Amino acid sequence: MTTQSTLQSVPALGTRPASGSNPSRAETREQLSKASYDLLVIGGGILGISTAWHAAQSGLRVALVDAGDFAGATSSASSKLLHGGLRYLQTGAVKLVAENHFERRAVSRQVAPHLANPLTFYLPVYKGGPHGAAKLGAGVFAYSALSAFGDGVGHLLSPARAAQDVPELRTDNLKAVAVYGDDQMNDARMALMTVRAAVDAGAVVLNHAEVTGLRFTRGRVTGAELRDRISGDEFGVNARLVLNATGPWVDHLRKMEDPNAAPSIRLSKGAHLVLKRTSPWRAALATPIDKYRITFALPWEDMLLLGTTDEEYEGDPADVAVNDKDIAQILDEAAFSIRDQQLDRDLITYAFAGLRVLPGGPGDTAKAKRETVVTEGRGGMLSVAGGKWTTFRHIGRTVMKKLESLPGHPLGDDFEPVSALPKKLPLPGVANPRAVAHRLLVDGPAPGPRMAADTAKHLATHYGSLAFDIARLANDNPELGERVHPDAPEIWAQVVYARDHEWAETADDVLRRRTTLTIRGLATDEVRAKVQEVLDKK
Repeated sequence: MTTQSTLQSVPALGTRPASGSNPSRAETREQLSKASYDLLVIGGGILGISTAWHAAQSGLRVALVDAGDFAGATSSASSKLLHGGLRYLQTGAVKLVAENHFERRAVSRQVAPHLANPLTFYLPVYKGGPHGAAKLGAGVFAYSALSAFGDGVGHLLSPARAAQDVPELRTDNLKAVAVYGDDQMNDARMALMTVRAAVDAGAVVLNHAEVTGLRFTRGRVTGAELRDRISGDEFGVNARLVLNATGPWVDHLRKMEDPNAAPSIRLSKGAHLVLKRTSPWRAALATPIDKYRITFALPWEDMLLLGTTDEEYEGDPADVAVNDKDIAQILDEAAFSIRDQQLDRDLITYAFAGLRVLPGGPGDTAKAKRETVVTEGRGGMLSVAGGKWTTFRHIGRTVMKKLESLPGHPLGDDFEPVSALPKKLPLPGVANPRAVAHRLLVDGPAPGPRMAADTAKHLATHYGSLAFDIARLANDNPELGERVHPDAPEIWAQVVYARDHEWAETADDVLRRRTTLTIRGLATDEVRAKVQEVLDKK
């Protein structure tokens, strides 16, 4: 495989192969409109996806639709962490932290070890800071104890030792560094693999399909009217039960069910910045800003991820964006613990913002509980909102238990209760990513150049064993082994794979959520046009 692409031409890909690919959008629309489903999930964020996965495992006939792309909003705008929630210890939520740790470790070790990786965190203690060294030392020890010391023992470290792993760490007035462990992921890739798991279990899914109205039978919500945003076609879906998992838009859909429905949520905006790194980082920073807030600096996808903000948001969820105030706040807060040369605005490659969905009520959003709320409307539609990425499997099980407990057995009696399902069912592609990367390098195509090491590692940590499917595409067509951009590990075979197996329809679907080209600042107009050209070859 060649290691660079001059972007002079788009690989000669031909049309979508007839077998082994996802159904076409027209085929999926026809299937959705002709069948009757036990459960229609509206919303393809991680809450809806997880519920669809668990429902399909239970034997239900499940349909899942989203107005945009899967994980296209909040679920791909997180801090990319699977974590127990160190700050929850301050409020005495010991049981919650232990439960979060259980879920975190299940995902990172059994469910998706190919998509998550352990990350060491350094929590700097500065003179005059909001917390003392003794308190934080005790805190990280308790935190590690609640995860059964699976990530080592939380302890204090000398500033000099910490600066070896984080060269850009400010050491002026640095008294000590508290150390603990959590996990990191690419949220969009984790969501896509969960969609695939739901489909493998029998769910029918369609992204870029907007709900234009709900269907009612004797006052009960029994489906939805939809419009395909790609083709413009209109169609409908019938279902016994409808789940509203639309995140920031949850109240919009509730008003379709009941125009008099009172607001149930409030929104908090969280912004992040992605920067080029000026030196290698072997640990992340979690720096206390005040008694309640922490700012993160995370090595992620060969870049540095900074964030996050937390302020109430009252506008249209579709309009959420990073502004100059957000950028200034993130950089100012990062400067508590990071040297100036790493915080140059010229290093910023991408900025993104998402909306946390919080229970309605007064008070500071930074102090609000990140809890999941499930409500039932007057038309019988269930709405789920809130929660956090770490507990996405638990949320799916919780919603299923709620569905099972509804009076009148609306799901029928032919499904398997969620309590009887395997507790740690792995996501597709589960494998040791190091072993996968090794095989990709050793079993490369012959004759011709072997796969580049950074590409092999990237495929292994974003697809697991499914990386071999992408390698086969490149073996069959060497042009697909070329890089999409010279400065990124992605190859054209991933674009074809995204089109044929991962429901990618637009250039953003590929560049922002199925690859890392956008966050690296490499989604140029030329790259975007050529990716779209590949997507159009169906």
